Amino acid sequence: MTDLLRRVRHDERGWSGLEWLGVILAVFVVLSLVPQFRHALDWAYEHLVGKNNVDADGNPAPGVLVRGIIVGVASIGIFAGAIFIINYTNLGRKLAFLVTGAAFFGFLAIVGLLYTLYAPRGLRPTLIEGLNSFQLRILPGAMMVGALILFAMFVVAMSRVEAEEEE
Repeated sequence: MTDLLRRVRHDERGWSGLEWLGVILAVFVVLSLVPQFRHALDWAYEHLVGKNNVDADGNPAPGVLVRGIIVGVASIGIFAGAIFIINYTNLGRKLAFLVTGAAFFGFLAIVGLLYTLYAPRGLRPTLIEGLNSFQLRILPGAMMVGALILFAMFVVAMSRVEAEEEE
């Protein structure tokens, strides 16, 4: 991680590694608006992982799991990474990390609280038929408590860093 942050420093020769990464991602986002590019990505994904079909028993193919993991990791990376880069330009490395962490875990705590209070009601999916209304709330409640603890840790660390900078 420190090697990556060392490469971020701007020198007189041109763009830093982080600036190049931003440009490449911006070009990728613009290309993803083109239907032919999206079709090529889907074709490449299906040939690498497999189609997102369901077998005879109704179980999803492994491609569904792989796509879910890719989308989940990319979403968290883009969400937290974009906020970190914006904060990094204004606050510096250490404080940007702490502010981004506090914001991310604060967001997760709010989402966990809302899901715990307003868990899905009505018809249940067949995969979770045996769970009652309390059992549906255990996982988001645990996520909320864990996110609140991490949020508090980031806020305390942030206050310590600010106190050190004032001295």
